[in-house]
Amino acid sequence: MKREGREFLNILKAIVGSAGIVEDEAMQSRYLEDELRQFHGRALAVVRPANTGEVAAIVKACVASGIPMVPHGGNTGYCGGATPDASGRQLLISLERMNRIHAVDPLGFTLTADAGCLLASVQAAAAAAGLLFPLSLGSEGSCQLGGNLSTNAGGLAVLRYGNIRDLVLGLEVVLPSGEVWDGMRALRKDNAGYDLKHLFIGAEGTLGIITRVVLKLFPQPGGRATALVAVPDVAAAARLLARARLQTGDAVTSFEYIPRLALALVLEHIEGARLPLDQAYDHQVLVELSAADQGVETVLEQLLEQALQAGEIIDAAMASSGEQRDGLWRLRESVPEAQRRAGGSYKHDVSVPTAKVADFMLAAERAIAAIDPTVRICAYGHLGDGNLHFNLQPSPGGSLARLNSGQGPEISRALHDLVDSFGGSVCAEHGVGQLKPQLLASYTNPAGLSLMRGIKQLLDPAGLMNPGKVLVQD
Repeated sequence: MKREGREFLNILKAIVGSAGIVEDEAMQSRYLEDELRQFHGRALAVVRPANTGEVAAIVKACVASGIPMVPHGGNTGYCGGATPDASGRQLLISLERMNRIHAVDPLGFTLTADAGCLLASVQAAAAAAGLLFPLSLGSEGSCQLGGNLSTNAGGLAVLRYGNIRDLVLGLEVVLPSGEVWDGMRALRKDNAGYDLKHLFIGAEGTLGIITRVVLKLFPQPGGRATALVAVPDVAAAARLLARARLQTGDAVTSFEYIPRLALALVLEHIEGARLPLDQAYDHQVLVELSAADQGVETVLEQLLEQALQAGEIIDAAMASSGEQRDGLWRLRESVPEAQRRAGGSYKHDVSVPTAKVADFMLAAERAIAAIDPTVRICAYGHLGDGNLHFNLQPSPGGSLARLNSGQGPEISRALHDLVDSFGGSVCAEHGVGQLKPQLLASYTNPAGLSLMRGIKQLLDPAGLMNPGKVLVQD
């Protein structure tokens, strides 16, 4: 290492101590590869601050030396947003030591926590107070609040509670200058100028490092009712969703679409997965209601009976125990793992307005068949909020590598053009990272893109905060 680099590391050690810095390349390795192993980087060092003051001091030191910074959470993202480049010049800043839950307020229904807290720890702290933090993700045992905030995480309960953006009251952020912006107000109403916290939620660490947050909590539901429901087609699923929202007083927490192929992959590759219906159908939805009392099961039964009479469903299996509920959710949550075990999938994370999902699916099937009729579509996910993980499985006997180097890119262009024509988003849930900046630039209107670049230039004129992520570099 050059003398300048050694001197900079000594500055970092003076800020965080020896326990707060990782220099050894072997020990750094777990920080330098993304969840899907698409991106691999090198870092000048991995620094692990213990509090906001240390983060601010690190950022100031980086600015003084012109060192680029990569904020890092639980490393569960799908777009390489927390992975450094291959230069070995970027400093990776892990918030894993900043994992304190500062307060739970049962009167104000709020929770204050460091950005390095695991999502599961936040859920548990809320539950211990008899309350609910509703953000629910498959990675909740390892993802951190800072990453959830930086990607505006959604997950399985968006229909009822919203993305994490909707669950935030206040933030603390270390700006690219090293200055600390204290927006930690636990207020439901505050119209004192621009709502600055929303600049940083979803910005993937390109505008600053989120260090603390005030979150909204909710009452724990007294009752849940869950069913796996077979429907004739996607249009019928959309009608069922509308019926469920109207008839239950908007008690629908989750409404997840599972096609035949996704279900088949789970049953084949996931040990212990069981189908509760007499047979697999082309289209299934996992419906969950939650309410203050146990009567919600009767509500779901009545809903399904009426939907059956209306021709909106073909068959249904309701969970009658916590174990059965877990079994139903396992079918949905195991789809990504089943796809991996089957050899991987060509992924797209898109959204369109819920009322247009059925028409979009039909149009997408036609467009893809015109390019490569052997590709199998495995589009599943959050039908309740219009977000589909529109993944492609190689044809039987084919390979993901062949799809990647063959028709995959052409299919992606056609699919993304179609999403755009339906008024949708090509970056629905997983963010942009270093995977999709060009995609974002292609499908964002010029005025919006100019605003984003202007905000980035204003807050981070040196371009040191998570460079190469979200926006295409000039």
